[in-house]
Amino acid sequence: MSETNQEYIVISGARENNLKNVDLRIPKRQISIFTGVSGSGKSSIVFDTIAAESTRLLNENFSMFVRTFLPRVPQPDTDAIENLSMAVIVDQKRLGGGSHSTMGTITDISPILRLLFSRVGQPRVGPVNLFSFNDPQGMCPECNGLGRRLGVDLDKAVDLSKSLSEGALLLPGYTVDGWDWNMIVQSGFDPAKKLSDYSEAELDELLYAKAKKIETQFAGKPVNITVEGIIEKFTNKYIKQDVKTKSERTQQTVAPFISEGPCTSCRGARLSQAALGCRINGLNIAEMSAMEVGQLIRAVREIADPVAAPIVKSLAERLQHLVDIGLDYLTLDRETDTLSGGESQRVKMVKHLSGSLVDVTYIFDEPSVGLHPRDVHRLNDLLRKLRDKGNTVIVVEHDPDVIKVADHIVDVGPHAGSRGGNIVYEGSFQGLLEADTLTGTHMKRPLRLKQDCRRPAGKLSVKDARLHNLRNVSVDIPTGVLTVVTGVAGSGKSTLINDVFLGQHPDAIVIDQSAIGVSTRSNPATYTGIMDDVRKAFASANKVNQGLFSFNSKGACENCQGLGVVYTDLAFLDSVKLPCEACGGRRFKEEVLAYKLNGKSIADVLEMTVEQAREFFQLKEVVRKLQAMSDVGLNYITLGQPLSTLSGGECQRIKLASELHKKGSIYVMDEPTTGLHMSDIGLLQAIMDRLVDAGNTVIVIEHNLDVISQADWIIDMGPDGGSRGGQVVFEGPPSEIVRAEHSITGRYLSAE
Repeated sequence: MSETNQEYIVISGARENNLKNVDLRIPKRQISIFTGVSGSGKSSIVFDTIAAESTRLLNENFSMFVRTFLPRVPQPDTDAIENLSMAVIVDQKRLGGGSHSTMGTITDISPILRLLFSRVGQPRVGPVNLFSFNDPQGMCPECNGLGRRLGVDLDKAVDLSKSLSEGALLLPGYTVDGWDWNMIVQSGFDPAKKLSDYSEAELDELLYAKAKKIETQFAGKPVNITVEGIIEKFTNKYIKQDVKTKSERTQQTVAPFISEGPCTSCRGARLSQAALGCRINGLNIAEMSAMEVGQLIRAVREIADPVAAPIVKSLAERLQHLVDIGLDYLTLDRETDTLSGGESQRVKMVKHLSGSLVDVTYIFDEPSVGLHPRDVHRLNDLLRKLRDKGNTVIVVEHDPDVIKVADHIVDVGPHAGSRGGNIVYEGSFQGLLEADTLTGTHMKRPLRLKQDCRRPAGKLSVKDARLHNLRNVSVDIPTGVLTVVTGVAGSGKSTLINDVFLGQHPDAIVIDQSAIGVSTRSNPATYTGIMDDVRKAFASANKVNQGLFSFNSKGACENCQGLGVVYTDLAFLDSVKLPCEACGGRRFKEEVLAYKLNGKSIADVLEMTVEQAREFFQLKEVVRKLQAMSDVGLNYITLGQPLSTLSGGECQRIKLASELHKKGSIYVMDEPTTGLHMSDIGLLQAIMDRLVDAGNTVIVIEHNLDVISQADWIIDMGPDGGSRGGQVVFEGPPSEIVRAEHSITGRYLSAE
């Protein structure tokens, strides 16, 4: 597009968070990538300014009634923003949705599959909704479409090696010679015969017989009594009538005998028997939904019925999008809340690729997260496809391989927090390599493989792991060294470490990507526990109650309840957030601010950066926690900054800082480079090295080549994802993986 016809999104005087009056022109219908260290102000421009204003303007088009249900987006602090188009934000928030939301439902592929079965499936069942487990007519009546139900754990209910007289019935109420036990014996069962010697019919009668009347003698007179199978009776009493309605004592008594398992009627398929009986080429809809996308696409293309041709074409197209983005190892019946952040983001992308909107601004938050270097080119292809359809693509990213595809680069910095907030470079990728910025400098650094690796002190073994796609994996994880577990997405890294290994070593310290409490009332001081010691210090110095020094307790300003801001509702306009007039945004009562510690009030302390606080405090415990935050590169954040204003990378590092002081012998980190700039990865590696040098075992799941190259030991999973993964393809030091024949990771390390 020639310069004369080029349109721009024009931002004037942006001051959101740490931005220093930024003026910016972003070319439309091109890929613009924002780079810079974590906390430099990238997200403040992209999300808090562009995305926020676009969303706010869009919401204003709805009726007043509808707007009451929409989130209230405040106007960003800028002089002007021009030429915005509608923004579609594709972030890393994990897809929730509960047990009724699956990969197929979220990508709108399942409705097409249902249509296919309603048209050409045999025998014919009828309308589309009969193939939906979310529809009362299609769901399995036994488990209401969940595929799982509570049932009695048979191993805990009976001991087959004993007879009735020896106490074979373990369920509550069946003590030998008790009333219920006698009823069972009276109904004709031999009390001396071992349950393992019962015929199948006898055992079925004992356990599952429906209620029936039998005549027995009681005090010499004939009496009719009702007898039913022991599991049938237990199920009717405690499972069909929700056990939670029973007394707490009863719940505790029966809980050990109840377990959740696949529904016995639909065997986990969630659908009615009629829907499961309908097949195409020998497969029913549940079997197709359980196939990996890569296999399913082949099965779909084999459907030759001319009636199905347009449906097959549409279905294959959508499934191909999943393959193109590297999610061919997922299945349509996979529940969405089990997907990782990176997988969730890519699933959202697929939705938009199938849409027909154009001239939209697509905003991506680190789309390379969770992607192996091999798959980054697939992501780049997708970004180009969106651009070529006539959309503006804006990406916040740290990965050099993604930055390379930018038409336009904006580098924010020069550093983080108050030392950031400026544009330090704008232009092409080639120009960035020549620019004297942190990003430009680190893009040029060559990768060096670690040669001098530490010797293991011992080993932690995983034996015959078969969970998910793991194929009988046995592996030794060396102790006392830094082990990096790598492999393409879906190869089994997380299953091996987060599920199998941590299941065997529950005492390990885990630093993962789960969110930390991000309310406006939590901040670095409260999260790391510094605040408790600070409150004690203020209380003892001033001989007053500790609660006064909490803005969530007695010390809170009464006007704003300790929030520091007051929300004013302007009837037909958006509510406005204003600093509280009573406390001036300092969150505490005036009388509390009069109490001092070494000349500073509690509000002064919360306004200090980590760096300033380290110089101010002498308290051993506080200094140690502040040092940990400094070590993870968070010197610039203030103690009282709400956690909700921190970036994803900052949140993960604060979590790391709060765990660092623990005396744990095993640390497990799940992609700790998420949200980290290339220049900060060295800091992270120094922390890992320090932990190992102190005698700990550090295990890291990671795709970043810098981290992999500096490992003492690499475990590479693969060779690919899903059913083609689940094996260990390499174990050894970095210098040897480059020669490993089947290692995709090795190929990328040697290519750098």
